Amino acid sequence: MLKLYSFGPAANSMKPLLTLYEKGLDFEKNRLDPAKFEHHTDWFKAINPRGQVPALVDGDRVITESTVICEYLEDEYQTAVSLRPATSAGKAAMRVWTKWVDEYFCWCVSTIGWHRYVGNMVKALSDAEFEEKVAAIPVVEQQVKWRRAREGFPQDMLDEEMRKIAYSVARLDDHLRTHEWLVPGQFTLADICNFAIANGMQFGFSELVNKDATPGLLRWIEQINARPAARAMFAEVELEKLGPRE
Repeated sequence: MLKLYSFGPAANSMKPLLTLYEKGLDFEKNRLDPAKFEHHTDWFKAINPRGQVPALVDGDRVITESTVICEYLEDEYQTAVSLRPATSAGKAAMRVWTKWVDEYFCWCVSTIGWHRYVGNMVKALSDAEFEEKVAAIPVVEQQVKWRRAREGFPQDMLDEEMRKIAYSVARLDDHLRTHEWLVPGQFTLADICNFAIANGMQFGFSELVNKDATPGLLRWIEQINARPAARAMFAEVELEKLGPRE
């Protein structure tokens, strides 16, 4: 059986989760707790040496990187539900959106999320305890991000990331005002991967994502939330509850 190691259904962890649910594939759910730093433990780093989720185990294969996992599932497991267009032009259109979310949209939202929420997980640790946690992180860039989250990101960086978020939601909304899905005519991995980042912005970034400013984007978010696969995923996989930064 397929085994997925992930956090709850949000951000990069949601991409393969929702893909598995949409395709109706049986899989073993292994939900790691970021507050316990389970993704940096030795047992998980034996699965993914980078200490990052999600990771998919398929027999003796370990597939990492969220969007790559989604493409792998579409390649290896043909089901009645196809999440990738049949034509080359359609595939290209889909990959433009998945490339954009991975290289641009995800990163600006992530930085603000780390600033608002993730830093809370280490605020109570002593300096020695925190450094012990950081020492277990195999990716240097992630060590830097944890330190910034604990100390607070520079205001000029936060301002720039908010500018990028405003641009991102405007781009999505502009397209979705005249198209049901990101790739015209079909719900695809492009929708899943962008929804994984955009979902919840109507609450966390309500000044940017709302029925007046972004009606196309909000309609699309609500439409995906209403899909049976999304409803089942949210009902069966717990989402982390991290409070805002004080």
